[in-house]
Amino acid sequence: MHQQIQGTNVKVFETLQTALYEFMNNKKWTDHVYSMEERIECNIMINLTEQVSQDEFKGTIQVQATRPVFNTSYTSVLFNHMDNNMHFKYVEFQSLEFSETTHMSNLTSILAYYAYIILGLDYDTFSPKGGYEFFQKAEKIVNNAQNAPEKGWKAFEDLKNRYWLVENLLNDVYSPIRECYYAYHRQGLDLMAEKSQEARTYIADGLEGLRKVYQQKPGSFLMQIFFNAKTDEIVNIFSEAYPDEKMRMVNLLSQIDPVNSSKYQKINQSPVDGSGGKNNIRPGK
Repeated sequence: MHQQIQGTNVKVFETLQTALYEFMNNKKWTDHVYSMEERIECNIMINLTEQVSQDEFKGTIQVQATRPVFNTSYTSVLFNHMDNNMHFKYVEFQSLEFSETTHMSNLTSILAYYAYIILGLDYDTFSPKGGYEFFQKAEKIVNNAQNAPEKGWKAFEDLKNRYWLVENLLNDVYSPIRECYYAYHRQGLDLMAEKSQEARTYIADGLEGLRKVYQQKPGSFLMQIFFNAKTDEIVNIFSEAYPDEKMRMVNLLSQIDPVNSSKYQKINQSPVDGSGGKNNIRPGK
């Protein structure tokens, strides 16, 4: 999106959009073998709000990735994050280049960083803390960018930027969050179509593990990242639960994610069909 920038040849932005699409989809981000249908679905929206010079732009980038749920047509939001530090240079038709060993371009470094964050989170949902190697790659991008003039890479600039996101993901203090990604998706959602009550138990146990993180690091960035993607879905899941389970989850969630406390109250307001939701649970209903 570039509507806020006036007086610039719009073809530059059209060319950039094509280049970004090809960069993200054609680059081989991992040596692991994927079939076409296994590719991760994500949306990236860049909103350019300022033209600093003829070839320099500022704005925001919103990144969203989803994960399919086994045995259903439902896809679960895995990552939904707005980064306000989108600042880069681009000349029309220039090739987009990226290196894992050096900071060549702020534009491609940001895109590569989020590609590895998405891969890491996706792998975390299929095996316990399975995304470690990809978070390490994202960390390396951060390290390579420490001398970059653009914001978003350094610890002292902001407590909720690219530096801190990957720091949290690799910090053992936040391990329960990464473990929750696995319990929530692989043991929970993937089982939901066949054994909804058992699936909810796994999800509840994973969320219970977040209490320890909250007690040590209340209001942490990574916890915010998790709930940015999951709050509405969690409400839908536990709205089908039995009354005692509803009450327990509302109390837990209101404590560890107080920003969304009013949303969690909706869990108690939903009627139960007497089966605990076994027959009609749909995570995104």
